[in-house]
Amino acid sequence: MSGVTEPKRRAAAFLRMREAHRNEAAEDYVELVGDLIAATGEARLTDLAAHLGVSAATASKVVHRLQLAGLLESLPYRSIFLTQRGEAVAAASRHRHAIVREFLRAIGVSDSTSEADAEGMEHHVSDETLAALARTTRMLKPK
Repeated sequence: MSGVTEPKRRAAAFLRMREAHRNEAAEDYVELVGDLIAATGEARLTDLAAHLGVSAATASKVVHRLQLAGLLESLPYRSIFLTQRGEAVAAASRHRHAIVREFLRAIGVSDSTSEADAEGMEHHVSDETLAALARTTRMLKPK
């Protein structure tokens, strides 16, 4: 590998990682809003903050940003809802999580550890890697 190619390759990888970090919070919030609505019929700011371990002020800032991005909608002092776009992001995040979790289980990682590890990994794997994980999981599962 040439001396110039390696820094460019690494810079591209760092850029992809920063992009994944930016999307991670949005995906976690919309996924949690969907989960709360499914479990309790509503998603409130205080519930989001408690589940994510952040202050209500922090949760409020993120919710506002996600409203501007068209992923969430709410009225002051009312429940928070997913837009159609937010529902699609939440579903995609859940799907990615399930693929990573099932791969980890297929290679012998415990249920609790695979669930916890998948929560972080789902945001950082490329589509190519995700497809490879799904293929490998299908091959590893007993028929």
